[in-house]
Amino acid sequence: MARKRLGVLISGRGSNMQALIDAARAPDYPADIAVVISNIPGAAGLERAAEAGVPVITIDHKTFGKGAEAKRLFEAALNCALEEAGVDIVCLAGFMRLLSAAFVERWYGRLVNIHPSLLPAFKGLDVHAAMLAAGVKIAGCTVHYVSAEMDAGPIIGQAAVPVLAGDSAESLAARILLAEHQLYPECVRRVALGEAVISGGGGVLTGEAGGALLNPPPR
Repeated sequence: MARKRLGVLISGRGSNMQALIDAARAPDYPADIAVVISNIPGAAGLERAAEAGVPVITIDHKTFGKGAEAKRLFEAALNCALEEAGVDIVCLAGFMRLLSAAFVERWYGRLVNIHPSLLPAFKGLDVHAAMLAAGVKIAGCTVHYVSAEMDAGPIIGQAAVPVLAGDSAESLAARILLAEHQLYPECVRRVALGEAVISGGGGVLTGEAGGALLNPPPR
């Protein structure tokens, strides 16, 4: 079976991108990184990807201006770059732009994201501080298919981590990030193998047993 080609979209340091790059070095991993695209010129992740021998592209959203037409033109350029790279699956890895319903529809079922909470709780930004303020005892991260509604697409897998006494938003974020680096490559592996598919009811069937992952061990 031919390896699937991943397009990874970033806006910053690209630590989850790096986790995917590291996973793809294994000969039995079912996907390769075809291209890394950033909407931020000089994003640290671009250098990390280039050092790993991965093709990199910058598509600065600011050059398209503001408003709906600017967004359409930016996403058209993004879509063109992904198609030219022969991308099968698009992985959002700290990509800080909301994608339009039209773009999501174009890639639906092949567009995945990782979010630093146990969705559907704590959507959006600044989730670590929000979790601490709410007094939760278990936090974690979620990999999901992207839908038109933010952080609401079908869940592929989740990993839980404890919230410890004295945690700050920064310390909790660091603990969750370690789980993200294990969860994302494992979920992408299942997507690439066709094991994590969107069911007719909008959920995700994962593997022979179905259901979502919980704390998958590192491979």
